[in-house]
Amino acid sequence: MILITNIKKLVQVEEQPRKLVAGADMAKLDCIENAFLLIKDNLIEDFGSMNEIERIEDKLDDDCLTELDATGRMVFPSFCDSHTHLVYAGSREIEYTDKIKGLSYEEIAKRGGGILNSAQLLHNTSEDDLYEQSLERIKEIIELGTGAVEIKSGYGLTVEDEVKMLRVIKRLRETTPIIIKSTFLGAHAVPAEYKGRQTEYVDYIINEMIPAVAAEDLADFVDVFCDKGFFTVEDTDRILMAGMKHGMRPKIHANELDYSGGIQVGVKYDALSVDHLEFTGDAEIESLLASETMPTLLPGAAFFLGMIDPPARKMIDAGLPLALASDFNPGSSPSGDMKFVMSLACVKMRLLPEEAINATTINSAYAMGVSDIVGSIAKGKIANVFITKEIPSIEYMPYAYTTKLVDKVILNGEIM
Repeated sequence: MILITNIKKLVQVEEQPRKLVAGADMAKLDCIENAFLLIKDNLIEDFGSMNEIERIEDKLDDDCLTELDATGRMVFPSFCDSHTHLVYAGSREIEYTDKIKGLSYEEIAKRGGGILNSAQLLHNTSEDDLYEQSLERIKEIIELGTGAVEIKSGYGLTVEDEVKMLRVIKRLRETTPIIIKSTFLGAHAVPAEYKGRQTEYVDYIINEMIPAVAAEDLADFVDVFCDKGFFTVEDTDRILMAGMKHGMRPKIHANELDYSGGIQVGVKYDALSVDHLEFTGDAEIESLLASETMPTLLPGAAFFLGMIDPPARKMIDAGLPLALASDFNPGSSPSGDMKFVMSLACVKMRLLPEEAINATTINSAYAMGVSDIVGSIAKGKIANVFITKEIPSIEYMPYAYTTKLVDKVILNGEIM
């Protein structure tokens, strides 16, 4: 049992838990000043103002009570990072130089770089080594305040290597305290040996990869990179149907490089989220408004690649919810720092700090199917929270964009 007292501000509290927040509500953030938070049996037991702390005295067990004084500090729900590729081998800093010289994402990919480079590195890496590399990244994001993360495959591009990636994700889920959701992304790129035979590769995904992944129950979701130069709407349609038949709910990479139809096909198949969305117009917004699909923006990738930013302000003003995620990967967003993601969203996309907090907690929890158990401070939710250093306001979190402000992390009710 943990009792946190004298909290300067307890952020993102909910008396009646919601599954997401949308439109104008994204600018609203319920908080309690001078607060307490009681954690018991890995769950949030109670919270409130210090003025009413006497009402929980009968719940306290002195023999197993750990009390933390948070004077001058704030408590936030842990970040939820709903889009990452953090299981990968090696790095791609040479391509970083290519980008500086002016090569585009597509040009690097056509030269055998990008995803195909990572696929070759992964193929030559053992499952144990891949696990150890990925474990260090998991430890890093936990220290940065993340308590739930979605991890995709997609650097395998063969049955054996995709399964290897997903087994590593499963092993991370079983050996770390963070909540992990797994996504099968065999349709991340077309391997070199299938150049000019993309339909055959799609057949291979449907007939061999998906059944192999399903046989070991390795994926919660199925994803497709539906975009210019990658997979078409027709390819995506076929792959999503195959994944759904094996119990995998769709998530989509869409409209990062151009208007691709990816948002609409995601909505058609009730995708949990459609992600990237740099190219989003009125038709895409209308499609999303009529759905339960979460638009998810990845400002780290747009920043790193020097791309246009999605029209976040227009999307919120239209009444949409937005989630934010890191896209942690070796090629286009080599960082899992969700605090920095908030900063980018505020500076580049003009989100208010309150909107950015909602987008990295409750809405990003929804985008990975866990907003019923994490993403806010609510009774009965899993106690995934962090305590900040002494800070003056919630606005200071995205404002101080490189300052480490997470002081103490609690996951599943345990102090890390």
